[in-house]
Amino acid sequence: MPLCRYLTHDSDLPRLGLIIDDRVHDLAALGGPITLREALNGTVGQLQAQIEAASTAPGSGDALAEVILLAPLDEQEVWAAGVTYLRSRDARMEESQEKTVYDRVYDAERPEIFFKANPARVVDPGQAVAIRSDSTWDVPEPELTLVLTSAGEIAGYTIGNDVSSRSVEGENPLYLPQAKVYRRCAAVGPVIALAWELAAPREKTVRLQINRDGGAIFEGTTSTNQMHRTFEDLVTYLFRDNDFPEGVFLMTGTGIIPPSEFTLEDGDVVAISIEGIGTLVNPVVRL
Repeated sequence: MPLCRYLTHDSDLPRLGLIIDDRVHDLAALGGPITLREALNGTVGQLQAQIEAASTAPGSGDALAEVILLAPLDEQEVWAAGVTYLRSRDARMEESQEKTVYDRVYDAERPEIFFKANPARVVDPGQAVAIRSDSTWDVPEPELTLVLTSAGEIAGYTIGNDVSSRSVEGENPLYLPQAKVYRRCAAVGPVIALAWELAAPREKTVRLQINRDGGAIFEGTTSTNQMHRTFEDLVTYLFRDNDFPEGVFLMTGTGIIPPSEFTLEDGDVVAISIEGIGTLVNPVVRL
């Protein structure tokens, strides 16, 4: 029973929904939380109890095929962790003029954690993510994304696309914010798999497919078991001397990076699938 945010065709009011089989049910109408912020403001145990109570008499709901799925966040910031996979370390060293920086980060006690996007910079499933107008080398980064409560508990998991300019970041590590944070720089969704329902999140297959002109131009696969750091380690550092009263999303890094001769182009379509969660699809536009 994953969570989602959605619109019906007869209303422009976003709702927090519970998906049961092929139908979506308005959680607020069932006595559950009205917004994701409300859902993430308590404990995971409280949220589980609310959702289980709501699922006992859900009513008819709306057909999943007939609603519009939105990015499953409302007021939450999106943060990201870097160099958590060996492939990511190697790619960062390949692009950078300061290669040893990333080698040191991979093995350091403190992980690389950075701000990725506020909600306004995150696009919905099916909407276009963007590549920078001043970049010449751009890639999607498929990432298992933690959905965290205000207390730092993992409430669920979703899919994240951390679109990145490798040309900007490679020029100087201090340019990381410009390479990562800009209009339409991220996508998350399509749903949130609840933590108590998704078995073995550290053993999930992650797939990336990039289509161009109707055909696949790149395909890659990895597993979350290749991640160098634990979720707990990343969450601890994110919340150290920081607070997130609305909850927060944390992208956990990528293990799939296209080869150096590849760059995203306007009109490409990126599809990221994670076992047990679903598939996030977004076209690409150049700003």
